[in-house]
Amino acid sequence: MLEQVLQPLPLFLLVIIALYTIVLVVLLRKTARLTVSASTSIENAQQCAYQSQSEEVLKQYKDKADEAMRLNQTFRKFVPKQFVDHFAKHGSETLELGRADEDELAILFSDIRGFTSLSEQMTPQELMNFLNSYFLRMNEPIHKNNGFIDKFIGDAVMALFDRPTGTNTDKAQDAIRAALDLRHAINLYNQHRSNCNYPPVNIGIGIHFGPVIIGTVGSDDRMDTTVIGDSVNIAFRLEALAPKYNTDIVISAQTLEQADAKGLFEYRLLDWIRVKGRKSPIEVYEIIDHQDPKVKQLKLANAELIKQGLGYRKQQQWQDAMAHFQQALMINPEDTLAIHHLDQCAKLQNTELAADWDGSILL
Repeated sequence: MLEQVLQPLPLFLLVIIALYTIVLVVLLRKTARLTVSASTSIENAQQCAYQSQSEEVLKQYKDKADEAMRLNQTFRKFVPKQFVDHFAKHGSETLELGRADEDELAILFSDIRGFTSLSEQMTPQELMNFLNSYFLRMNEPIHKNNGFIDKFIGDAVMALFDRPTGTNTDKAQDAIRAALDLRHAINLYNQHRSNCNYPPVNIGIGIHFGPVIIGTVGSDDRMDTTVIGDSVNIAFRLEALAPKYNTDIVISAQTLEQADAKGLFEYRLLDWIRVKGRKSPIEVYEIIDHQDPKVKQLKLANAELIKQGLGYRKQQQWQDAMAHFQQALMINPEDTLAIHHLDQCAKLQNTELAADWDGSILL
């Protein structure tokens, strides 16, 4: 019996066993490959999910950064960066309500002559288009000369010149140069308006240099930056004098002195006045660098006569004053300033003046 069991297996059975073994090996290898493939797929899926999640987080951070940038740029349109820089210069990096600093700077006011009658000829949309087009051209000369626009007041522009690293002389000179560049810009603007058959526009400018209080005012939910003080009032009043003296740029003697303007700019004395809201009188001048060379030459030729005539007016020596203004008018028969002073003297000499009258005119 044992011998029968130990006898060699039949050939066909050996073949079947061999085939079975081969099939089993093949199946095992396929199973192994599927297992590895499944494992790799899971790892790839996990990596893709992690990468997708990371990309989503990065996208969220980028979106928030872009939004912050847009908000910052929008914020700067309402609160000039120079205000923040000014407070930083005085040791504060925050713009909190009630912050106040005192400083000296140049203030410039500019507005459109005859704006009311001009606006009455426009529809509301045309008026907004015109103002935005105008303000766009006024912005560049101010920024180019180290200034910034503090406020738009109707058709008026209030600009400040407070160069952080500059001296008071630099600030005053910046304001004068900005005024001259504003006049150049308005001339170019009128050329474009002429090409479109639009009427020209004209502007008056007032400049004063002096101490101001720079700060923030408002409430818990509404805050604004502002500049207040006597110097602001003077600059505003000087701008209003431009049409009265038929000139473009009216500037205080303090500003010219601070700018060390002699030999740098061309100007002449306009008057000795007291502006509304102020007791002390000031000398006011006109800047004439930008005017027609012939007109400028005539104004410079009679400038000394105008100055001497005003000196006599202060002393109530009416005949001497009028004689000087008359000589000035002979040099330049179209000089409206000489005509203005002749009319003023004629009125004053027939007016009962106060005993302490200082020779100034209230305007």
